[in-house]
Amino acid sequence: MPTLRALPSDLGYALYGVARTRAIESRAAAALPAHALMARAGRATARLAQSLTPHAQRIWIAAGSGNNGGDGLAAAGHLARAGFDVQVSLLGDADRLPTDAAQALALARAAGVTVSDALPAEATLRRDDLAIDALLGIGGSRAPRAALAAAIARLNGWPGVVLAIDVPSGLEADTGRWLGDIAVRAHHTLALLTLKPGLFTAAGRDAAGEVWFDDLGVALDEVPDAWLAASPAPPARGHALHKGSFGDVAVIGGAPGMAGAALLAARAAHAAGAGRVFVQELGATALEVDPWRPELMFRPGLLADTQQAQRLACVVCGCGGGSTVREVLPQVLSLPARLVLDADALNAIADDAALQAILRGRAARGRATVLTPHPLEAARLLGLTTAQVQADRLATAQALAQR
Repeated sequence: MPTLRALPSDLGYALYGVARTRAIESRAAAALPAHALMARAGRATARLAQSLTPHAQRIWIAAGSGNNGGDGLAAAGHLARAGFDVQVSLLGDADRLPTDAAQALALARAAGVTVSDALPAEATLRRDDLAIDALLGIGGSRAPRAALAAAIARLNGWPGVVLAIDVPSGLEADTGRWLGDIAVRAHHTLALLTLKPGLFTAAGRDAAGEVWFDDLGVALDEVPDAWLAASPAPPARGHALHKGSFGDVAVIGGAPGMAGAALLAARAAHAAGAGRVFVQELGATALEVDPWRPELMFRPGLLADTQQAQRLACVVCGCGGGSTVREVLPQVLSLPARLVLDADALNAIADDAALQAILRGRAARGRATVLTPHPLEAARLLGLTTAQVQADRLATAQALAQR
C-alpha cells in the first residue's frame, strides 16, 4: 500500500496499540528476510520526506538507540543516495544498537551520511531544511531527560518542517499523553506498520500534525484496539425525493438560559441531512421559530404520541437540558429506536441508578444509543476523576461503551 494521509479520509482505519503493534512487527519480521522490515520503513520515510520538502538542502535526523532510530538511519541512507546532505545525531552507543539498526547505521555511513552525537548548532539552522524525529517512536515509556530532552527541544525550535517517524518522541503511543514536560511537536508524522491510537486522542493530534500511514506491505488481520472513523462523502440524493424521504430527528433540550444548545444541535441535524427536524424546548418560554433556520419545527410534548416517537429516525436529548431534562428522560430512554445522549442528560443519568438500568436495557432491545460525554461527564458516569479519564481516554470510552 502506498503512503496515505490518515485524515481526512473515507477509509475506516484500524488502530493498534503498542502491544499488538509489537506482536504484528514480530510476526512480520519472522516472515521476511533479515532487515527487510526496517529497510521498508526507511524507504517509506525517505519517500515522504522528499515529497514534503523536495528543495531541502540539508536533512537532520535525530536518532535514538532503538529501532525507531534504526528507521531514521535507514531513511538517512536512502536520502543521501538521493543527493541530500544528511546529518544524523545518534543519541546512544553505536556499538549497542539492535541488529537491524546496526545494519542501517553501516549502510548510512557507506552512503556518506555524517553521524555524530552532537546536535546541529542553532546558528546553522535554515528554514528550507528538514528535521526528522527518530528518537523514541513507540519505545517511549518515561519522561525524556538529558540528551533526549535537549534533542526534542532542538526539534521544536527547528525553523523548517519536522517529520516524526511513527510517534512524536515524548508522546505515549497508546494514550496520546505527554510522557513528561516535553514532546516533539511535528508538522507531519509517518505511522509505520500500524496507526497508533495516541496519534488521534488527547495531545496526540497537536503533537503529530498531519498524520500519514504506510503499512510496509504487511497485511493487518488482527483485531484492532479501536477504529478511526471514516468521513465519507454524503450519498447522492435522487431528484424525485423530498424531506419525508430522509427521516425525522427530534432534539430535546434548551432549558431556561440554554436554548442555544438545542438550536445548535437542531441546525446541525438539518445540515447533516435530516429530512425534518423537530425541537422540544424545556424552557418555560419556548421559541416558535428559528429565524436562521425557519425550517426547524418547534413542538412541545414531542414524545407524548408513542407511535410518532417510535417513527423518529433519531432523538437527541440533553443539549442545554439543565435539571429539567431529568423529568423527560424515562420516556426518552424507553421509546426511540435511535438515541443520542449529551450534556445534562448524561449528568442526570450519572447519579440515577434507575435511569442507568433503563439505558442498559436499550441494547437488549436492539435500540442504538450514542453517548457524547466530555471528560467531566465521562468521569461522572464512571465514578472517576477527570484526570483519570484524561490519562487514558480510549480505555475510558471503551469502559463506558461496555457498561
